[in-house]
Amino acid sequence: MEVSRIASQHGTQTADTSPMAGSPEEVRRFAELQGGLADMFQRVFPDPGAARTIVAVPSMSLDRVELTKLVGAPHYEERLLCLLMLLRLPAARIVFVSSVPIPANIVDYYLRLLPDVSLDDARQRLVMLSCDEDSAVPLSEKILNRPDLVEQIRACVTDPGSTHITCFNATALERSLAVRLGVPIYGCDPALSQIGTKSGSREMFHEAGVRTPEGYEHLRGVDDMVRALAALKRAHPHVQRAVVKLEEGFSGEGNAIFSYGHAPEHGPLEPWVRAELSSRIRCVATHECWDSFREKFALMGGVVEAFIDGASKRSPSVQCRVDPLGGTQIISTHDQVLGGETGQVYLGCMFPALASCCPGLHAAAKRVTDVLAGKGIVGRFAIDFVSTRTRAGWVHHAIEINVRKGGTTHPYLSLNLLTNGAYDVATGLYHSAAGRVCYYAASDNLSRAAYRTLTPSAVTAAAKREGMHFDAATERGVIFYMMGALAEHGKVGAVCIARTRAGARQLLEQTVALLDRESGTLRGDPGAYGVR
Repeated sequence: MEVSRIASQHGTQTADTSPMAGSPEEVRRFAELQGGLADMFQRVFPDPGAARTIVAVPSMSLDRVELTKLVGAPHYEERLLCLLMLLRLPAARIVFVSSVPIPANIVDYYLRLLPDVSLDDARQRLVMLSCDEDSAVPLSEKILNRPDLVEQIRACVTDPGSTHITCFNATALERSLAVRLGVPIYGCDPALSQIGTKSGSREMFHEAGVRTPEGYEHLRGVDDMVRALAALKRAHPHVQRAVVKLEEGFSGEGNAIFSYGHAPEHGPLEPWVRAELSSRIRCVATHECWDSFREKFALMGGVVEAFIDGASKRSPSVQCRVDPLGGTQIISTHDQVLGGETGQVYLGCMFPALASCCPGLHAAAKRVTDVLAGKGIVGRFAIDFVSTRTRAGWVHHAIEINVRKGGTTHPYLSLNLLTNGAYDVATGLYHSAAGRVCYYAASDNLSRAAYRTLTPSAVTAAAKREGMHFDAATERGVIFYMMGALAEHGKVGAVCIARTRAGARQLLEQTVALLDRESGTLRGDPGAYGVR
């Protein structure tokens, strides 16, 4: 089957006999589909030569208002184009669905990264489908609104018993889509989505006996916020700042920082907090203000917790997985690079996390993962921490669980699918199938107005010319992603793979320099893009 780019039209509608969205019948059918994952996992997944179809639906089915805080959010679907590297499996077929058509040169860029796979063969096993709609509506909802597109996807599923859906996150929308297609999702049941909220995360940490910042969950509205801020300071006088988080904020953009500077040492704290709240709270999102944040906190709810300070502080993240048989695995560790005025915005990551941090991270993540497995979670998720160094060693505070594919997912998938290696929990290092130790530096935020003059072809050609393009033979080089955001937003992402941590960091710096040079601008500050 040749690569096809099909835009769904509002034309002939087919009869839809699917159950009503959210109905008991839909939930029942979804459970039946998910019940088949265990057999597929045992029969298909272990055999690299087994025939399989992966339906990739990179829908960011998140709060729409929060999603608007991400520059170039519609192009974040492109981050999962790394899944095209699954075509290295000789009998794998991929159906990739996007909101707008992905340019052919971007698709071919990924296919050419595949070692020992011909471009023609990869194209034969890939189908690219598009809704041809760039609205803020989640991709899964766009697909559901187009029965003819649903039929096109279903026509690509020749064997439902060896087909699964992979998505950014699984919500009620993805559940409806799975039932319409008759294909299971390798991911979390939407009924368990509460676990991925800020309050749900804290509950899981308490149950797992894992340290988390002092604080309060399941809050809603200003009155709850005031009471929690006052109670936190009263119970822990040493706390100088608190973080107020929306339940469903992401990339740090749903956070706000409250300062306790000059708080009264005696007497009631609530009146002081209420009077000072609007002037002392600082929203992380650039375009957020107190009035809008307050309204969202009333609607969505959230948590209040102590801001963790330390002379030496890191923000590691651990990717974990629960397979359909209930087995648990630590997939990777990353050091997240955070920035912005409040130091809360995700800029990029270094892989793997600092070795001295890893033993404690592995142990804490394992306890949380075991709890989540007991709750019925299936699929990939990440646990974020704030870690501080003390004389006795690193102290880790678990801060949230992201039950979705996050900012560290696509860099790791790119490395893993191209080198066929694995992360070693015993050493905290990644070894490729060739035995090489691999590191990378990655950033979603290589962004300048001048980059709007760049094209994907110009960027990839420049990387090849400079000898920076990823080379499968040496397992070193840069992989670009989200290139569709260049023209509109001057934004692109990169994964820079090298033999050492310093080498990966240097390669990312060189990538920034290349983009600056090609766009005719002065050298930017690499630190602004997650290079530390």
